[in-house]
Amino acid sequence: MTDIPDDAPHGEAADTAIQEPRLWRDERWTARVIKNEDDDGWAVSMTLHGESEPALTGPWTMGRDKKNPKPLDAPAFHTLVKTANEVLRRHEQQLHARLHKEVSVGAGSERIRVALTIVPDEEYPYAVLTAQDEAGETLGQARVAADFKLNTDKAQAWIDSGYTARMR
Repeated sequence: MTDIPDDAPHGEAADTAIQEPRLWRDERWTARVIKNEDDDGWAVSMTLHGESEPALTGPWTMGRDKKNPKPLDAPAFHTLVKTANEVLRRHEQQLHARLHKEVSVGAGSERIRVALTIVPDEEYPYAVLTAQDEAGETLGQARVAADFKLNTDKAQAWIDSGYTARMR
């Protein structure tokens, strides 16, 4: 078995496709069947090339001898890739939802969309409040604290001030 160490660089090794019983690799993903340290079973980890941590780790099926793991094969690898991609997509959606809030104020053609976008800077996080009309034209923009709680009342107060009120 061509075993690539866990700490191997993801550069040139990631370019080589591998299809072995406990290690599969394509141009984006590496699946590695590993011994589950918590019990007598096995686990599989899916790591996106360039990442240090697996996107997905889960139990793996025992083989017929009930001691060794079932070998990886093309259908299992493709299922794992699909599942790992879905996990990443859900993480991205969750992050987006955490960093972006939006409310609408008004009615009809007078509707104004106020969006809050949090900038997660490690030292000085902040947020940007932006108001846009129905056509997408920016009406106002202001920098606010990263912990600013956007709601329709605050958005309406900001709009009423002509986008000049200091928002807290």
